[in-house]
Amino acid sequence: MKFNILIIGQSGRLQYEAILFLASLRQSAPDFNGQVFVAEPQHNERWDQNPAITDPEIREVIENLGGKITPFENTHFGGYYPYGNKIEALSVLPEGEPFVFFDTDTLITGALDRVPFDFERPSASLKVEGTWPVIELYGPGYTATWKSLYDKFKLDFESSLDVSQPDEYWRRYLYFNAGYFYYKCPKIFGDRFLNYALAIRDDGPKELVCQELDPWLDQVALPLVIHSFGGPVMSLRPAIWMGPCPVTIASCRCSTRARVIWRSKPWRRPSRPIRSRKSLRPMSPFAEWFTKNAVRRCGRCLIKITCPAKRNRSETQLNAPDFGCADLRP
Repeated sequence: MKFNILIIGQSGRLQYEAILFLASLRQSAPDFNGQVFVAEPQHNERWDQNPAITDPEIREVIENLGGKITPFENTHFGGYYPYGNKIEALSVLPEGEPFVFFDTDTLITGALDRVPFDFERPSASLKVEGTWPVIELYGPGYTATWKSLYDKFKLDFESSLDVSQPDEYWRRYLYFNAGYFYYKCPKIFGDRFLNYALAIRDDGPKELVCQELDPWLDQVALPLVIHSFGGPVMSLRPAIWMGPCPVTIASCRCSTRARVIWRSKPWRRPSRPIRSRKSLRPMSPFAEWFTKNAVRRCGRCLIKITCPAKRNRSETQLNAPDFGCADLRP
């Protein structure tokens, strides 16, 4: 199925990560037929500095790699909470067309269009840790905290629970990493995501009085939004068991460790994991392609990111990093 991709692009680190994302998508998923929207926040009173991409060379590289730079205005978030960009940027996508949002620091290393996204049932990344809520000594606990949010939005709390997990253990409660999420319509999803996030921020239940919402607001609202649309507890779990895929599907968080989306074959544990953008050392054929096709267009800004890949090396195989837990595996 054809779908669109949304990433955030703005001045600073994210503009370079947007180029890496687009270059990896172009190399690893050449048959992807959707549009990649690079949402660009505009300078207004909610930003101390201009967040827009002002370097014409950067803009040219993004456009040459197939990204559509699309401006949007922050009306509720901004510099004080830049994670809100992923919520407000959904407004730039075409209404009624399926979408996948990705954090910009992602590398696509396989045929993305082969991932069996079920756009009728939204979901998000399950590569997540128990970062929220932080339980205080005298409570409230996980159940009381999460139930207060489900009650606020008149959602069924019991059906969201993973009853295979023990009570008051964080994995029992629906919780996602907002590093990617998807649905069939960005307007419906985005409107509800924004409404829920603002309601939690401005008028949260009393059980949240001791909880920190920065930077967790998006990940607090996300499971409520997904559950309200009938999203599954386990991301892509029904689709995975339909059969193996003949290709490897993976995304790499290029600013941290890499992470698996989906892989049908096991890989060998490497001696050294990839830990940062500087470790793009020969991600063979991608590093070779990227150096030849992208760096030459904007060498001034990308050379320090890709310099390890420019060294004379003989490796031709991709040594995958230690991915830890998988995103879309059951």
